[in-house]
Amino acid sequence: MKYLSEFRDGSIARRLADEIHRVVTRPWAIMEVCGGQTHSIMRNGIDQLLPPSIELIHGPGCPVCVTPLEMIDRALAIAAQPGVIFTSFGDMLRVPGSTRDLFRVKSEGGDVRIVYSPLDAVALARQHPDRQVVFFGIGFETTAPANAMAVHLARREGLRNFSMLVSHVLVPPAIDAIMRAPNNRVQAFLAAGHVCSVMGTWQYPSLAAQHRVPIVVTGFEPLDVLEGIRRAVRHLEAGEHVVDNAYERVVTVEGNRPAQSLLDEVFEVTDRVWRGIGTIPQSGWSLREAYRDFDAVSRFDVAGIRTSESTLCRAGDVLRGVIKPNACAAFGKACTPRTPLGATMVSSEGACAAYYNYGRFATLEAARA
Repeated sequence: MKYLSEFRDGSIARRLADEIHRVVTRPWAIMEVCGGQTHSIMRNGIDQLLPPSIELIHGPGCPVCVTPLEMIDRALAIAAQPGVIFTSFGDMLRVPGSTRDLFRVKSEGGDVRIVYSPLDAVALARQHPDRQVVFFGIGFETTAPANAMAVHLARREGLRNFSMLVSHVLVPPAIDAIMRAPNNRVQAFLAAGHVCSVMGTWQYPSLAAQHRVPIVVTGFEPLDVLEGIRRAVRHLEAGEHVVDNAYERVVTVEGNRPAQSLLDEVFEVTDRVWRGIGTIPQSGWSLREAYRDFDAVSRFDVAGIRTSESTLCRAGDVLRGVIKPNACAAFGKACTPRTPLGATMVSSEGACAAYYNYGRFATLEAARA
């Protein structure tokens, strides 16, 4: 497949890493926003190619991981109701709620189904007019257009038995919140290429200027990530607070305007709770008034559900970049992929899952020592 070999060339990776070694003169902390980038870094050993002075901080860019516990519990409450077909992408089924997960609800008789598109859920609503079909709509800006289209089609077709549990979050407000945190150490960002393919890069220059950080848009292949780090280090060394698009084969300044128009029609910006982080103002989407009848929270009256996180799990500190996953006392012991305490150990983009799957049980500092 085109790009697979081009962007996984080991000799080019070595040259990029060597250049990073040559240009760096002091310690720098760079956050990769997206969990897909985190997994690419761990899987390909990119962090081990870098100078010891370059620290990669893993950001909150895993949509499964930041879906708040109360939203998971709302999903569980809806899925357990008779007459409901609850649909979701597969990676949400093992995310632990307060007492169980969606797989447990399914084993107890709930009609929980994995779908590969929100449009599959719309099709189920057409096929089962006597059942309530609910789609669990999570994610960043990347998955939002398809979810918006599903609600748009359901309204146009008059499917009164379709609704969506919406838990969308936005990247720019998260970057702003990270930079404003009192314990923040981030000096540069690798922005998520797939998010920017939808939204463009036009939202980022004000963040770079306000917080005096370079923001480099990158992809997910090893060479994409290394090139993003190389550019970030060069900007840091030069004292430049710019937005740099290192993913031009996919990302433009304006982004996908038709998708943005659909998002603006269906969703409105709202405050959103992020799991392990708390409420970030104006950091999510909810359905606009014209589409409010398709809001599963209202339809099933689950807005009052409130929760508290596990005291053993430090996923919130991982998501904020305060600690690495293997610095959590529960990592690899009480918390494993088979017995997860938090979503970061379950998700295919979770930082804890990446560290566990690729054997990072010791801290990098200990391994280098």
